[in-house]
Amino acid sequence: QVQLVESGGGLVQAGGSLRLSCAASGRTFSSYTMGWFRQAPGEEREFVAAISWNGGNTYYAGSVKGRFTISRDNAQNMVYLQMNSLKPEDTAVYYCAKQLSHLDPRSRYEYDYWGQGTQVTVSS
Repeated sequence: QVQLVESGGGLVQAGGSLRLSCAASGRTFSSYTMGWFRQAPGEEREFVAAISWNGGNTYYAGSVKGRFTISRDNAQNMVYLQMNSLKPEDTAVYYCAKQLSHLDPRSRYEYDYWGQGTQVTVSS
C-alpha cells in the first residue's frame, strides 16, 4: 500500500514559480518511477513529468520542458516538481502518482496510486 500526499500549490502570477512536493509512504517507494500529472477543468488528465527510481532518467511533456524540473529524494520518500516561468495554461490540479509497471512513464494508465491533488492557479 502506498499513500501519496501533494502540497505546495497555490495562486501565482504569470512568470512566477512554485515548487510542488509529494510525500510518499511505503517501503517500496524507491523502487518505482514516479510521475506528475495535471488536469484542468473539462480536460483529460495529462502527463507532466516523470522520474525513474534512482533519478537517472527524467521525462517531460513538451509543454513544460525547460520550465519544470522533477526530482526525488528516496531517503525522505519525497518527489518534487519545480515549476518556473509559469503560464496561465499551467492552471490545473496537479497529481503525484506511482508507476505500476516499467513501461511508458507518460501514460496515466501505467500508474496505480495517486494523490488527492493540489491546485495550481496562474493569473495573467
